[in-house]
Amino acid sequence: MTSHQNDPGEHPAEAPASQGEDLAALLGRLTEKRPGRTPKDLAAEAGIPYATLNAWMRRTRGTSRVGSDVLRDLVRVLRDDWGKDVTPAQMFAAVGRAVPGGGDAEREARLLRIYRELPVERQRDVVRYAEAQLTVSRVS
Repeated sequence: MTSHQNDPGEHPAEAPASQGEDLAALLGRLTEKRPGRTPKDLAAEAGIPYATLNAWMRRTRGTSRVGSDVLRDLVRVLRDDWGKDVTPAQMFAAVGRAVPGGGDAEREARLLRIYRELPVERQRDVVRYAEAQLTVSRVS
């Protein structure tokens, strides 16, 4: 008789989520029976290449390195635009990770990514806003 437990030296390609769902199963469940919407639509709305999303759903591409922003974007689209009941905790569990605590390094990296995508004039606006926030926080 074989055991369903992994040998301590094994590392499964897809770690199971708390409900037993890996990313493929979770996305499959959330996108099935959605009239007028397809996984291709989800990929476009979340800003993910369809080939990547499709590979995750077919389990032909690993998910251990899926970025936190990508997982959050999937949750946002599925929840806000598709009306699905999904949480960041479920999405992160589906790739075998805990939801990041939003630590300083992650916030700074996210802010820097956003800043770099802005046109120069908007970057200047961000700097002015940050300086104003700093001034206000010093007074408080």
